[in-house]
Amino acid sequence: MISAIAGKLVQVGETSVTIAASPFDYEVFVGDFTRRQLQSKIGQEVRLHTLDYIEGNAQGGRLTPRLVGFLTLPERQFFDLFCSVDGVGVKKALRAMVRPVRELAILIEEQDTKSLSALPGVGPATSERIIAKLRRKMPRFALMVAGDELSEGSGESSPVIEETFVALVTLGHSEADARKLIDEAVQSGKKFKDTESLLTAIYQKSK
Repeated sequence: MISAIAGKLVQVGETSVTIAASPFDYEVFVGDFTRRQLQSKIGQEVRLHTLDYIEGNAQGGRLTPRLVGFLTLPERQFFDLFCSVDGVGVKKALRAMVRPVRELAILIEEQDTKSLSALPGVGPATSERIIAKLRRKMPRFALMVAGDELSEGSGESSPVIEETFVALVTLGHSEADARKLIDEAVQSGKKFKDTESLLTAIYQKSK
């Protein structure tokens, strides 16, 4: 399995990009959100986290290996989960990746079937299956700090943020309210070494 690829970005197409990693040029399929982030990087060195899969029908005698690429590891992990839903698969999941992973995770966590159904290739029935299977697995993706999807090597929600989220929910806040409080505190630019300091900042801000 090819887990990552690094090289010069030489082309950005509608559904894939081409990366020159000597001595080969690799075609890597990407979602629309990732494609938009890469458009300004043509000619630059990039690194994508990848998944590989086989496209085609064994009975038809033609099987083609494909690569799918992501800017961060959490995006790849989210995509892997997304593909595990019955009736989704790689192609449909790629078409649906038109928004940041954090936003998609929040839609799933909040059971927003209307917004999920509006994603390319995802209808009402599929959106309900996605929510039923993935809702409980979304908190760590929904807690990704806004903008982290754009930078290489970032994207993981920190243990401090995850523990604070659990603490706020335990204290009676809704999941949406807990995320909002954490986002507001983190966007202040301060660094929080532990859950206590983050909770203190949240409650001081809310007074």
